[in-house]
Amino acid sequence: MTKPLSDMTLEELWHLFPIFLVPPKEEWKEWYQEEKQALLRLFSKGEISSISHIGSTAIPDIWAKNIVDILLEVPKTADVQSVKKQLLDAGYLLMSEDGNQMSFNKGYTEAGFAKKVFHLHLRYQGNNDELYFRDYLKEHPEVAKDYEGLKLALWKAYEHNRDAYTDAKTDFIKKYTQQAKKDYKGRY
Repeated sequence: MTKPLSDMTLEELWHLFPIFLVPPKEEWKEWYQEEKQALLRLFSKGEISSISHIGSTAIPDIWAKNIVDILLEVPKTADVQSVKKQLLDAGYLLMSEDGNQMSFNKGYTEAGFAKKVFHLHLRYQGNNDELYFRDYLKEHPEVAKDYEGLKLALWKAYEHNRDAYTDAKTDFIKKYTQQAKKDYKGRY
């Protein structure tokens, strides 16, 4: 009998959901649009500020995990616990919660990844460094290719350790996010 995800250790989860990269797919845009529409139906007007496609699947022509990342920004006056409840009721699983920043996933099953997988990052409006990083990579394809190369180099070494994989990319992401925030001051 398969254990529920909630009963699995971090190591068991990392083995069930390994890091794996795939070539770019056009369907990522469609998955994002479908999920965005579902989120817009879930929340009433004014409950959310914006919904954005972020992460490597939002960058043209680079390898990525087959997971669409979504940034859901809510007004600073929003009750994030209410938003959290709505997302949980809609089938999202809470991955992490740090103050008012939360990460959810959808498409993780006891049998492994579903066909469509999403990571949703819930933040207050303006807490959106991911948008700056995304835009910088879109506007600097050579940096996007460097990022792809870094991820490909880390993939097998950290296939079953998502935290280490993420940590190993942090300096690169911080460097170009800071550059983007300087270059695109006030964009978001």
